[in-house]
Amino acid sequence: MSDSYEMSDLPREMEEEVLSRLPVTSLRELRSTCKKWNTLTKSESFLKRHVFEEEEAPKKKQRKVVMMQEYRVYLMNVDLLYPSIERIGSLDADGIDISNIFHCDGLFLCTTKDTNSNSSRLVVWNPYLGQTRWIEPRTSYHRWDRYALGHEKNKRKHKVLRFVNNYDPSVKHRVCEFEIFSLDSNSWRVIDDLTLDWTVSFRHRGLSLKGNTYWYAQEKIDLNGPPEIKELPDFLLCFDFTTERFGPRLPLPFNAFFEDIVTLSSVGEEQLAVLLQRYPSPAYTANIWITTKIEPNAVSWKNLFLSVNMKPLIGIRFSKFGASFFVDEEKKVAVVLDKDRGKSCPPTRNIACIIGNNGYFKQVDLGESGDNYCYPIVCPYIPSSLQITRQLEEHTP
Repeated sequence: MSDSYEMSDLPREMEEEVLSRLPVTSLRELRSTCKKWNTLTKSESFLKRHVFEEEEAPKKKQRKVVMMQEYRVYLMNVDLLYPSIERIGSLDADGIDISNIFHCDGLFLCTTKDTNSNSSRLVVWNPYLGQTRWIEPRTSYHRWDRYALGHEKNKRKHKVLRFVNNYDPSVKHRVCEFEIFSLDSNSWRVIDDLTLDWTVSFRHRGLSLKGNTYWYAQEKIDLNGPPEIKELPDFLLCFDFTTERFGPRLPLPFNAFFEDIVTLSSVGEEQLAVLLQRYPSPAYTANIWITTKIEPNAVSWKNLFLSVNMKPLIGIRFSKFGASFFVDEEKKVAVVLDKDRGKSCPPTRNIACIIGNNGYFKQVDLGESGDNYCYPIVCPYIPSSLQITRQLEEHTP
């Protein structure tokens, strides 16, 4: 405690300079030291300085990402020059089991793993500030629910989209519900009058970009049509959180088939990337494209960014439930997360495959896999000083 009194004699700017050199995983302990540091480290000026210090650090060629593994969330340091991925610290929201994470501008929408029932719980979490906020359902959550976190153009009014638009075999009919939760008003609102001529597979996770959410979608299956449907029109679909409406179908640089792997990722704060791996032929080649422009009602694509034959590298396709990835445009590589299914059944390890042109390949072990259904997920790390107001709960991340 004596150190804090000595530090308090420094000018604020110098005090920020010293404290900003601490890693983000040490901020919780720092904030608990004294009230002054708690306030200082949650300020916008400290956030900007802290981010600058990380960007200008000697290990600038490294990057930080957030990964979910085995129902826990971690801050990871990725070195692409001397390939390694190291865990810096845990960012778990109060030690709760997390089954899915959705990122938007430094905030995470987490779906909990509920072992006692088919329903999960929702919590919005700011790991930088160590704040969580639970969201209670309007009536109840559904086992087939999909969720997204976004914001209006002013970036202050954050909202959660909940929707289910799937055939539920337990009730033998399609369940269709759409509603919005406003963090500002702390209330749910039903959305109707939507055109629902599309469907999003349960395994396809949405992606937030510039406050809106994009999904890989396909035309809705006609249940009265042919029983064997191998190909359906596919496209990107955007939900605009300002208008609270879905935009038009956006073209993809390919046409995917029923069992093809399609995964989305962000490139910085302005671009979207998509990974395609065909099934059954050519089943092993992973292709990645990046947008030149993307808005709720328009998209354009660059030429193919990366094309890698995975057969001589890992001998199998990525899992249709995995393949969460990110790209580094400067180094012209992609990092794809999956499970090591080539050496054991069931898989026993989480892995990251670093792939590039001309056969470049490195595999990084991410640790033991204790659950066949919990695939690793990677999200960008963007620290945010946005306070999660109303019914605010602060927990240990």
